[in-house]
Amino acid sequence: MKHGANIYKYKNPSSIIDFSSNINLHNPKNNFTLSRKKVQRYSDTTYKKLKKTINKNYNLKTSQIALYNGATTAIVELIKHLENQHIYLYAPLYGEYENATKLTNKKLHKINRFKNLYKKVKKHSIVVFVNPSTPDGKYYNLNKLFKMWKKQKATVILDESFLEFENLQSYLPKLKTYKKLYIIHSFSKFYSCAGVRIGAIFSNKKNIDKLKQPIWNLSTFDVEFLTQRLNNKKFKNKTLKKHKKAKNQLFKVLNNSKHIKKIIPSDTNFFLTKVKKPNKLFKKLLQQNILVRKCESFDFLNKHYFRFAVKKLKNIENLNSKMKKI
Repeated sequence: MKHGANIYKYKNPSSIIDFSSNINLHNPKNNFTLSRKKVQRYSDTTYKKLKKTINKNYNLKTSQIALYNGATTAIVELIKHLENQHIYLYAPLYGEYENATKLTNKKLHKINRFKNLYKKVKKHSIVVFVNPSTPDGKYYNLNKLFKMWKKQKATVILDESFLEFENLQSYLPKLKTYKKLYIIHSFSKFYSCAGVRIGAIFSNKKNIDKLKQPIWNLSTFDVEFLTQRLNNKKFKNKTLKKHKKAKNQLFKVLNNSKHIKKIIPSDTNFFLTKVKKPNKLFKKLLQQNILVRKCESFDFLNKHYFRFAVKKLKNIENLNSKMKKI
């Protein structure tokens, strides 16, 4: 499995409880309507209304925001745009960063952040760091790394797509002090809308102005939906409350399971685990319509590592009962 939520390769995907997909468990009903007039006419190519809403939520100027048809598109376009010849990926991380690099002539380097976090990078290179990380969910204090990156005059790409689940500190304020910083943000994770394809690049105005942004790259539906969800003031508080309770319960289930050797501490909405008999466990769970994320496709991990996303309490109890039967 190269990506979580790849349920469509299996039979009866609608019946699968998908612990591979790290999307917010809280998904409230929407009083969402889209008038015929809005559908019929072209949308505003500046996305002014949505950017103002993002501005309120993230304390950014609208001139610091570039929007794309999903975070993957944002990643590809940013890496293609940057002229630096060397790129360092702090791995393991999303496969999309390596895939995007392979579309260019850049020299790819991987740093094992488990063992060699402070390895020196070349001057004027690109560095990519996901924080909290994936698939292990660790939040890093990056101050020491930033000193090294700045000394090397590196262009820094931070991915903060899983930051909001536990109210962790963003590095957005550093946009004011470091001109070579870009922050990738996927709205699908926290705002529970994977089917709404909107990703963002945050940086200073000068950097944003230089980026190529396709005209009408967001649909009217996507823009209206995300605007409404960002304006839902109760959404975040309910998410944090439900997340905390469900995460604690998932930890208990995994910790009490005879199939789990180790649980990696997590600062977001999933746990990386080391399992005893990976092939058997994956197969048996799938037979009972439970899908988990195998992590052998991630750098520096092997087939014994599974990731479990935080889900609703009833789904966690279902997982518990099925694990006990295996």
